[in-house]
Amino acid sequence: MLGSLVSSVQTTPAVESPEVQPDGKITFRLLDPNAKEVKLHFEGEKNPLPMMRDDAGVWSATLGPLDPDIYAYQFISDGVFLMDPSNSIIKPNLLQPQNLVRVGVATPQLWEVAEVPHGVVHHHLFKSTLIGDQRDFYVYTPPGFEPKAKKKYPVLYLLHGYSDDASAWTAVGMANAILDNLIAQGRVKPMIVVMPLGYGTMEMIRLKYPAWDNPELRQLNFGMFSKLLLTEVIPQVESAYPVSTKREDRAIAGLSMGGSESLLTGLKNIDKFAYVGAFSPGGLGEDYAIEFPGLDVTQASQLRVLWIACGTSDSLIAANRKLKSWLKSQSIGFTDIETPGAHTWMVWRRNLVSFAPLLFGGK
Repeated sequence: MLGSLVSSVQTTPAVESPEVQPDGKITFRLLDPNAKEVKLHFEGEKNPLPMMRDDAGVWSATLGPLDPDIYAYQFISDGVFLMDPSNSIIKPNLLQPQNLVRVGVATPQLWEVAEVPHGVVHHHLFKSTLIGDQRDFYVYTPPGFEPKAKKKYPVLYLLHGYSDDASAWTAVGMANAILDNLIAQGRVKPMIVVMPLGYGTMEMIRLKYPAWDNPELRQLNFGMFSKLLLTEVIPQVESAYPVSTKREDRAIAGLSMGGSESLLTGLKNIDKFAYVGAFSPGGLGEDYAIEFPGLDVTQASQLRVLWIACGTSDSLIAANRKLKSWLKSQSIGFTDIETPGAHTWMVWRRNLVSFAPLLFGGK
């Protein structure tokens, strides 16, 4: 019995996945001898890529060379999404977790951990009276943070996208590494960054993607999140950390769903936020006069930055251009950013690198 078990173990082929090659190519492998078809779902690719099977039942596919970055992926075996059992690096997600793979170069990118002083990421849990459930948020404090500082720190409220959890901007977006590196380069002022769970109702997750087809639920989600941020998260942060309460020292930005939440919260509360950033915002209704009641050029002129970015291959590019056309029709100024890329973290990490230096008198 033991001999047959050892024999069985020895004949199982060793699988290395993902294998990142020096030229930036990546080979992905999955042992699945009973599968009839396996595909690779890779971040940034419109369609899953076919994988080839060898005689041992190992399926493989090679991509690249790819630009230096961090990419998410998963396998699809006979129509079923699978994680890579050979890769322990996980992209957290409430609907569809994936694996991550890094393509690097000798000189670290700004979203990679480098030999610079590092800040600290703190995790806070609380019971929301407004929503009635357990909530969390993450707080980045910069290198050299002084808990009893007399001079208060400026604060950025940084929001994730749909299906993400509160850890997304640190686990995938590498916001803490980005801030560490930009602070070390003198390009941004030391700031506190708050990253809350971004749902006004968890029905958005329970119903999955069809939730976006329900305008009432979508409006409830956005409205309740804004109330949650203003009445529960911000007061907790301001009682626990030495952050400034001046609007000139407060910014809000986010990606996708969080981009829309940043616009809806920031532009309706210009008395509280002087900086608003939206990265590939999605889910807004297209009657912007209803979405942003009372917003006019006089109000908007109080903003120090209104920054709207989207990748040119993003499915939301048309909706973003409609929003920007409306802002122009109202003579409301904003910074218009369009870059190569789709609805991916490769775009949003770069968005944060470009947006953060605009805050609080940074360079």
